Parts: sequence; structure tokens; C-alpha cells
Amino acid sequence: MLVRNATLAGGRIRDVAVEDGRIAAVGENLSGEEIVDATGKRLLPGVIDAHVHVREPGFTHKETWGTASRSAAAGGVTTIVDQPNTDPPTIDGAGYDAKDAVAEESLVDYGISGGVIPDWDPDTLLSRPLFALGEVFLADSTGGMGIDADLFSVAAERAAEADLTLTVHAEDDALFDESALETAGSGTGRDADADAWSAYRPARAEVDAIDLACERATEAGADLHVAHTTSPEAIDAAVEHGATCEVCPHHLFLSRDDLNDLGTFGQMNPPLRSEARREGVFERVADGTVDIVASDHAPHLTAEKEAAVAAAPSGVPGVETTLPLLLAAVRDGRLTWERVRDLTATNPADVFDLPTKGRIEAGMDADFVLVDPENVREIRGSDLHSKCGWTPYEGMTGVFPELTVVRGRIVYDDRDGEERFGEAVGRNVRG
Repeated sequence: MLVRNATLAGGRIRDVAVEDGRIAAVGENLSGEEIVDATGKRLLPGVIDAHVHVREPGFTHKETWGTASRSAAAGGVTTIVDQPNTDPPTIDGAGYDAKDAVAEESLVDYGISGGVIPDWDPDTLLSRPLFALGEVFLADSTGGMGIDADLFSVAAERAAEADLTLTVHAEDDALFDESALETAGSGTGRDADADAWSAYRPARAEVDAIDLACERATEAGADLHVAHTTSPEAIDAAVEHGATCEVCPHHLFLSRDDLNDLGTFGQMNPPLRSEARREGVFERVADGTVDIVASDHAPHLTAEKEAAVAAAPSGVPGVETTLPLLLAAVRDGRLTWERVRDLTATNPADVFDLPTKGRIEAGMDADFVLVDPENVREIRGSDLHSKCGWTPYEGMTGVFPELTVVRGRIVYDDRDGEERFGEAVGRNVRG
């Protein structure tokens, strides 16, 4: 394959030659057999989405590796990292093997994170090629995955021994305000008072848990990555301790102001914050403080979300819309192409030690995304490919990719307006 006249970072126009799944050369006047004309278009390294809940095995009515990876490919994502709260959970060797077997249906490359709960089996789990240890739920009272600080310290020690990054879901449930849920009323779905969920899980609970997690990880000598930071205070706490951190698109583009329209369809953990905090988060994403943007893709069916606040499952889909939303912000002048590249590809590759991914350079995996900056369209749940069939970003604007390539193979092609998906060529990035 030869991608001709592509606009790369800094506005450079170059050809990109691909051989045997790797980038063979980046230069001018290169030759190749399968020509992709990229004149006037941007070529970005493929997105590494470090936070995805595929749901399989165990919850295939919500999502499968096939549907999740199609959604990923259509959104310019070439690597997804699945989290452990499936059934069986990825807490031992058998759980890992069960997930790795079904992950072969993925169109894109993947990693598998291992979980920690009170009855986890670190010896058999750590004998597998894990992507990371996490998302580890520190003192999180939902989902049955929460652990106490002492077990978190043990997990940090084992992560350090195995040279694995420890990824933490940081919320201190001791600071949750049960009285806030009493004000939620009886509304369901979009008529529910989901702002009560934001009041129930306050920003302070996240900051205190980050402080604790960072202290314990430092004592153990473990590299710590803080998942889905939602406020300027949480980001600053992670940075102050020397941890890396991520922000999710829902905390970047949505706030508590949107909950009147979204109801429980805007309910996730940690929850949406105030508009002022959202603006502070965006500033830190734009100025380089935040390391990664990851989707925390957590699909649930519409019927499941049509529930009262206390009963509705938390989480929103997002693997397909993360890059389009960020590129729309580039068009608006709020982000740069280079910043989006770093947030979605270069930095994730560095943080999680993926030496052949995240850059368009000779010798790297030929994972890339071709984008026409003028391909702007309204986001509609009915147009997306996740099994859940809805999006919290309904009606917002996105810049969608027209070609997604994984190790030199086309997995998504919309260049002529007729969507086509490639074969399941995904492989375990640690395998």
C-alpha cells in the first residue's frame, strides 16, 4: 500500500509506504502498488483506546467483540483495551483465557487488562500476557469489583513485580452522599433527575482516592495511571503525585447542565461534573497536562437505561465517537491536530509501552486513520455501530474518518460513501 500526498503532523505532505504490515518509509515520491490518494486529507496514527468495556464474555446482549470492534474501526480506533468486569471477570488465568478466545473476533488489535477483587488469583492471572492491571476499583461501591486500600497495596506490589502499569478507578465510597439519592424522585430514563447521581458521588471522593492510590503505588514502586479523571482537582492531584491520567469524552464535552436532557442516559461512574469543572478539564486537555483521552466505552441497552437513578446501570458508549468529537474541536480551534494525535495515539503508546504503535514513522505498525477535515456530520445513534444503538452525543458534530488501517489491512472504508468493513485481523498486542 502507498498512501500518497497525506498531510501529517505540522502540515508536512508526505507519502507513506507500507510493507508486511509495517510502515516501510515516509517521504516524497515513493512508489507502491495499492494507491490511496490522500490529497487534501489528514493521516493520523490509529487511536489506541486504553479504556473499553467490550462486555464479552457474559453480557453479549450489550456488546460483543465483533460489534465493539466494528464501532472502533468506524471511529478510527485501531487498538482497544478491554477492562476486567465481564462474566467471568478477568481475575485469573481461566478468565483471561476465556476472554482471549472470544477476542479473536476483533477487527482491531486489542489488549486485555486484569482485575483485582478479594478472591482474585494473581499467580495464574499474572502468568498471562496482560495489558495492564486495571481498571482496579479502589473503594468503589458499585459493580462488585471494589477493594480496600490494603488489597490495593498488594495489587500495586504485584504490578511492580510484573512490570505492569496499575490503572485505578479512584472513588472513595466513604464520601458518597446517600442523602442525595433521596431527592432523585421517581422519574426514569430521560425524565430522571440524574443530577442526583453527580451529587451522590462528589468530586472530593475522587480526589481523596487519587491521593490514597498514588501514595500506595509510590510505596510499592508501581507505575500508576488514573482512569477517567473528571475535574481539574483530580487531574492536578494525579499530576502532583507523578501519575499519568486520562479524560473521557463525556467529561470533556458534557456536564451536569446536560442531565436535564440526558437523564440516566448521562449517568456514569465517576459522574458528570459542573460546567465550570468541565471547562477546567478541557483546558488541561488542551494545554498538555492530561496524558490520554480514552472513551470508557460502557454500552447498555436503551431498555436498561430507562430506569430510575438508583437502578439504572452506569456507563455510556463512546469508542466510535471519541476521535470525531476531538476533531470537531480541532475545526473549532479549541485543539490542534498534533494534540489530538498525542492524546489518542502517541501518549497511550508511551504510557503503556507499545513501541511499534502510536506514530507514523518507518518501522512502526501500519496503524493509521485517513480523515477528510470537511467530512463533518451530525452524530446520530442510529448511524453508529455499537450494539446498544444510542449515544449521549446525539445531535453534536463530529469529523469522521473515511479509512482505518490496522497493520496494513483496511478494516473500515467509507471513501465512496458506501461503508465496508474488513476481516477480523485483530491480535493481542501483548500476545
